[in-house]
Amino acid sequence: MYQQMIFVNLATNDLDASKKFFTELGYTINAQFSDETAASVVISDTIIAMLLTKEKYAQFTKKEIVDPTKASEVLIALSAESREKVDELVEKAVAAGGSVSGETQDHGFMYGRAFDDLDGHTWEVVWMDPAAVEG
Repeated sequence: MYQQMIFVNLATNDLDASKKFFTELGYTINAQFSDETAASVVISDTIIAMLLTKEKYAQFTKKEIVDPTKASEVLIALSAESREKVDELVEKAVAAGGSVSGETQDHGFMYGRAFDDLDGHTWEVVWMDPAAVEG
């Protein structure tokens, strides 16, 4: 069966700093699709974050590139395998220079936290109880 992929393209102010940030979270950079204007961050087999310099990003849109520290352009949500993995990823992000975003959401069957990366993009990390998902 075909596995559809998602490529999230994000403008960055400092490509090298962003690459370091995401590798400190445990992700890898795919050198085959990276250069001095872009970095391909492999989050999973089907999720890739493309970090682009603003000049490179501007080649793909005629719209103004927002400042994600002042306006929300997108909320990126990633699943986690446990509550502990939610906390672990957010703590890694903060240790790597990111910041906690919003309040912890604890609904018993669902637990989530969020962080902003170095450019201000918000990443939500969410765990859902498999039993709740099944029915």
